[in-house]
Amino acid sequence: MYRDKGGMHVKAINDVHMAEYEKKPEVVVKAPGRFHLIGEHSWFFKDKTLSMAVNLPVYVAFSKRSDSTLKFYFKQLNENKRASIPSLKYKKEDKWANAIKAMVYGYVSAGFEISGMDITVYSDILPSSGFGVTTAIKAATVVGIKELYQIQCNESQLLQVFERGNRRFLGTNNYIADNFSALFSKKGNLIITDYTRNSWDYVPYNFDDKKVFLIDTKVPALRVWDEEVIFEPQNALLLGDLRENKPNVYGGWAYTNNITDINEQLNEVSEEEKRKLKSIIREHNNLIEARDGLERNDFFKFARAVNSSHNTMRDMYDVSCPEIDWILKRVGELEPNLEMITNQVACGRITGKGFGRCLYVIIRESDEDKFKKKLSEFEKIFGYHYECYNVIPSEGASIVRD
Repeated sequence: MYRDKGGMHVKAINDVHMAEYEKKPEVVVKAPGRFHLIGEHSWFFKDKTLSMAVNLPVYVAFSKRSDSTLKFYFKQLNENKRASIPSLKYKKEDKWANAIKAMVYGYVSAGFEISGMDITVYSDILPSSGFGVTTAIKAATVVGIKELYQIQCNESQLLQVFERGNRRFLGTNNYIADNFSALFSKKGNLIITDYTRNSWDYVPYNFDDKKVFLIDTKVPALRVWDEEVIFEPQNALLLGDLRENKPNVYGGWAYTNNITDINEQLNEVSEEEKRKLKSIIREHNNLIEARDGLERNDFFKFARAVNSSHNTMRDMYDVSCPEIDWILKRVGELEPNLEMITNQVACGRITGKGFGRCLYVIIRESDEDKFKKKLSEFEKIFGYHYECYNVIPSEGASIVRD
């Protein structure tokens, strides 16, 4: 079971940086891992995503150089990379270091003056885990460079650095839910991203007597369909026409619940696309229900929405897999009787891009041993050595002060 060792990690990264570069770091930044509870597949349709920054931190240390060279070292991977600011280029073989180079590019392309740097990354959780480690490296880099060079910029400009790095340097989409979670999360809260308003809000975390586990099943993500096929402007327009203004609903709108109108609107797309677009509508409803449950301290409502969301991802959006479904079935067995169903806590869902790897579960604290016993059968049945992390909400990227 992973535990953030806090001060031990700070001392460790200072020691590693000193050993690697023969000088102490001038700035150390701590940035959280994260996972999405609901809504990460709805970004293209300008919807919302509910996320949790978690206590699986990445530490990044910085010191200035007198030239334009960038040197990078990732302790746990024992990998060194290097680049030069005047000739910054994406290189596939640089892997994790490309995330740092992208954020350097984000600053340089905006006209900020930056010299070379020696940079150390320290993280017990590796970028391949699916828990937002790469985004955490980016967030730590953005915050660290800002501090190191005393750059005067506001939150909007900081986010523009992120966007330039992602879009122009990496050539990827700029997932603002990832960025907001890594930069702006608060302890004791979840964070909800609104893609329509390009904004974020906090949602209270009322998980007393409950535990949240992030599980990396290590099941390879074998994509059975390409998500890009539904990310078409015409599909966004189709769903946009199904929105109705709802001043009393969070965000100010909701999809129509008129089945006839939905079927008529989606009549021209294939049956497979129709099912997946309907899942986007259902996912919107799940997220609103989950948020409402947390705001009202009604955990049963929240848990029901989470389980409904996984069913949507499994049966309509087609991104789950048998191994993850098996674990979630075991979670459901923790509350088998009707009395507990009316006061449900146990819930869970696949998280991230899907098709394998990661899920989260939330259970009663008193069910922890029972759940771990059930989970111990996973490796025997499927042959994958899973990793399980007990997580709590964490704050966004911050400077580590002595």
